[in-house]
Amino acid sequence: MGEFTTTIEHRLDQAYRNLQEARSTGDDYLADTFTAEIEDLRRLASDNGVPIQR
Repeated sequence: MGEFTTTIEHRLDQAYRNLQEARSTGDDYLADTFTAEIEDLRRLASDNGVPIQR
């Protein structure tokens, strides 16, 4: 499951960066989109026993 874990972590890192950028530019729709992506990735990680640091 190493590759799966790495992929989830990478996608979460990218989504958090994108969320920060969307918030800093005032793009509420994009911020909501990235928030939903983060929630989905965190759920996917949890369902598969992948520990998340954030």
